[in-house]
Amino acid sequence: MWPVEAFLASLTGASAHTRKAYESDLRQFVAWAERGGAAGPEAVDHLVLRRYLAYLTTRGMARPTIARKAAALRKFFGWLRRRGLVEGDPTRNLRTPKGERRLPKVPKAAEVAALLDATAPTDTEGVEAAVALRDAAVLEVLYGAGLRISELCGLGPSDVDGRAGMVTVLGKRSKIRRVPLGEAAIAAIGAYLDGGRTNLSGPLTPPDALFLNRRGRRLTPRDARRITERRLLSDGRAISPHSLRHAYATHLLEGGADLRAVQELLGHADVATTQLYTHLTKDRLRAVSDATHPRA
Repeated sequence: MWPVEAFLASLTGASAHTRKAYESDLRQFVAWAERGGAAGPEAVDHLVLRRYLAYLTTRGMARPTIARKAAALRKFFGWLRRRGLVEGDPTRNLRTPKGERRLPKVPKAAEVAALLDATAPTDTEGVEAAVALRDAAVLEVLYGAGLRISELCGLGPSDVDGRAGMVTVLGKRSKIRRVPLGEAAIAAIGAYLDGGRTNLSGPLTPPDALFLNRRGRRLTPRDARRITERRLLSDGRAISPHSLRHAYATHLLEGGADLRAVQELLGHADVATTQLYTHLTKDRLRAVSDATHPRA
């Protein structure tokens, strides 16, 4: 028997999207394994898993997809071993193809500036005015501080120090860092706190939530994505919260910022992650050189 349902039920801290992905990947593996005669996980060894990954490769599946399916198997068999349902973990030392790291498409500084200017609040009143002030502040903070979407949604009013021009951020692995905020972001937050947050708040509003949705609850990552998805660059391209984070890092490096400093600002544990942006800036500088230098 394959205790897939029990495994999925154990993922209490995972999102619905994650559980759905695990279920799909595991059901696919179980169907394949049963066709090969494996009646349950105890019949699966390291060789069987290697054959499965090879099978996925022959089907033309992309390497990042195969790596994701292998991660689901690791999670599943790790849970089985801890429960004593299998003697060992056949996924141990299982090698999977690493997907090619795609460089993100980063909007230019002028494009982001035009986008932010176009988001300036209008003369609307009430809730609509509050939403406009909130949206402007959200976009300014995403680009002005390079925050992850979860970090933005987790901010509280006390995390913003307007006088010092700093914001205190709770990042991954519960690491706290302080990030500078530019004048535009500080002004946008101030305008939202003065004339927006009060109109959105209600009896269920958490006092420690800076950004609120229309129901007066803490802004969720889905809410924040909708805010960015409604905005388009001048050429019609859509943006995401993470594309503004990419733009923040890239534009800092293009302006001469030190790589280690950008690493700290982004909250990266490994500088190798930040080095991705050096490739972006080099590519852009090469394009400028090729287009403008007389002997390029």
